[in-house]
Amino acid sequence: MKIHQGIWLGLVALSLTPDLSAQGLIIDRRPTAPPGRNYEIREVMVDAQLRDQVAEVRVSQTFHNSGSGTIEAEYLFPLPEEGAIENMVLMVDGKEMPGRLLPKDEARKIYEEIVRSRRDPALVEYMGRGLYRTSVFPIPPGADRKVTLRYTQLCKRNHEVIEFVYPFGTQKFTAKPVGKLKLNLEIRSKEPIKSVYCPTDDAEIRKRDDHEVIVTYERRDIRPDKDFRLVYTLSEGALGATVLSYRPESSEDGYFLVLASPEVKASDARPRSKTVVFVLDRSGSMSGKKIEQARNALVGLLNNLRDDDLFNIVVYDDRIESFKPELQRYSSESRAEAQRYVANIREGGSTNIDGALKTALGMLSNNDRPNYVLFLTDGLPTAGELREIAIAKNAKDANRYKARLFAFGVGFDVNARLLDRLSGGNAGVSEYVKPDEDLERSLGRFSAKLTSPALADLKVELSGTDLNRTYPRDIPDLFDGGQVVWVGRYRQSGQTKLRLAGKVGTETRSFEFPAELASSDRSSGYQFVEKLWAIRRIGDIIDQIDLQGNNKELTDELVALSTKHGILTPYTSFLADETVNLHAKADNRGRAMESLSRLSVVSGRDGVSQRGIKQSFNQAQNAAPSSISSGGSTRYGLQGSGSGGMMAAGPVTKGGMMTSPNGGGPIQPTVRQVGAKTFFKRNNRWIDVDVKADEEAKAIVVEQFSEAYFTLARSQSATNNQFLTFEDEVVVNLDGKVYQVNLAKK
Repeated sequence: MKIHQGIWLGLVALSLTPDLSAQGLIIDRRPTAPPGRNYEIREVMVDAQLRDQVAEVRVSQTFHNSGSGTIEAEYLFPLPEEGAIENMVLMVDGKEMPGRLLPKDEARKIYEEIVRSRRDPALVEYMGRGLYRTSVFPIPPGADRKVTLRYTQLCKRNHEVIEFVYPFGTQKFTAKPVGKLKLNLEIRSKEPIKSVYCPTDDAEIRKRDDHEVIVTYERRDIRPDKDFRLVYTLSEGALGATVLSYRPESSEDGYFLVLASPEVKASDARPRSKTVVFVLDRSGSMSGKKIEQARNALVGLLNNLRDDDLFNIVVYDDRIESFKPELQRYSSESRAEAQRYVANIREGGSTNIDGALKTALGMLSNNDRPNYVLFLTDGLPTAGELREIAIAKNAKDANRYKARLFAFGVGFDVNARLLDRLSGGNAGVSEYVKPDEDLERSLGRFSAKLTSPALADLKVELSGTDLNRTYPRDIPDLFDGGQVVWVGRYRQSGQTKLRLAGKVGTETRSFEFPAELASSDRSSGYQFVEKLWAIRRIGDIIDQIDLQGNNKELTDELVALSTKHGILTPYTSFLADETVNLHAKADNRGRAMESLSRLSVVSGRDGVSQRGIKQSFNQAQNAAPSSISSGGSTRYGLQGSGSGGMMAAGPVTKGGMMTSPNGGGPIQPTVRQVGAKTFFKRNNRWIDVDVKADEEAKAIVVEQFSEAYFTLARSQSATNNQFLTFEDEVVVNLDGKVYQVNLAKK
């Protein structure tokens, strides 16, 4: 089976197999119940209110009987691992149903009995958890039943960090994806809330003030594959920061995540001033809708400035012009004049990127306030200096006052590698707006974040330990209402002090927070920190290869990280080919280096798409692979032709599965991420990447659903039991012992 490289999006999406966390499920208790999963979940609605560590949760699930007989439904709700659960009340179509909480030992027997009778391993993971169980109620064929559960949960707290977990994950129990899933979480705290972080999903987080936060998460036609997790930190003062850490082995580096947020300012608080220079491409290719959107976006950017900000506008084609010869102080009068200037911008001519940037950067005059340059282009340089490296060097040399340069590429005709050189060389980022996207909206989203800088030129350090491979390399300025997410590796564990320093206007301020870096602890709840670091590191490796050229060491590391963490890229998607030997280091390096040669394409759909994907890795905010694919390939439609040349149509997502574009049905996954482990399908069995070839040959063989299988499950933690829930054969390393679980004989 040959998989072309561009199909990597489908492979990444398919690697999102369940952590097997289950929310409420129903079991058909009829003695003659047909095998398989004969019900669907039409809707899941979760409403939770969290008050000072206590969560009141209400979940409603609409079950649909898609079978031909009446289901004698027994409702089961595996309890979250952390936090005390009480006051559980269950309603079925508005009528309260009797039920009770079962302790772990009693619950384990129920889980085991269901696994044995249904020949379904999905519940094995929960054998170490408690259980809420109800009486049986009927669901006629074709009918729906709305089940509502209310309970109170004491959330886990570790120093200033509080964690809320809701157990999603129904793929193992439903016939189809969940039609609609929505979670609303309202957090209120007497202590000030600083950072709010969702490591598992792209949830919307809105801070109303320092004591109230609203979190929403909504999806349709989805197979939930993991627990929803959210952490938030409490801290008094102008700035709050905390460190989350994870160390898989004492002999290996640990991984840390720093979250830093300022207090929410009152609406009448005076914003801190900044300098912004807008650089707008008005060349002939910007004609029509693009120039109209650019003018509207520029007006919106001007409206987001504040009194005492300094600003200017540079417009360019082959000639360079500016709104004013020097920076202007923002006021209602200067804004009105600037808006009239923008209204008269007309397109025409070629593209002198080099001259425009040198003019804009040359306007900056001091470091008393943070400086930002917003640069927009829709084409290649066609006037003035044309050489990519020379343009980037000239911009860096002209940037005497350390302005952060944010590059916006519009359409597919830009030199995307040049934009990455410009932004990366000047402590900024690039963003790409494809032809059918709204330029005005894209710039507006960015401008909304660029309000008032709370702390500029930010520096972060952890005392008493050595740090390495920290990302982002250039820590962004911290804005009011914003949050810094900084990851890296550390050597020494134990107590440490987190120090943050930055500039507030001309004043340098520093902050200090106590923290602890974890020693070896595989059962820690912060394994996602390592995964987030690996995603960021992969983005950095691709960026280095893109801008500096390929080499053996970087390629080997890219392949190793992709393999270990199941993070497939356009350049390592060959790992999902069942015929590829994961241990053939030299062969796989050669495949990756051949794929990486595609980075020589710097413009067009392929060139822009590759840089968009790279930015998705570089700017990843959580450890969910779906955030990468949606920010990269899905956004740009990147699919491979297998030849490294033009891009072709590829698989599309439908109902949580990847299907071929010609309607040929779902593509079967060959990579799975389960908890902290990655499994690849080889020879019709799933192989844990932690298992070496010689260890596989000596594995302890256990038959699924045998007494030995359940004995093994009883001896393991819930973390390890999730690796025994495969419906296929699996080879897995459990705390140093390798097991091969074969399918039960029929």
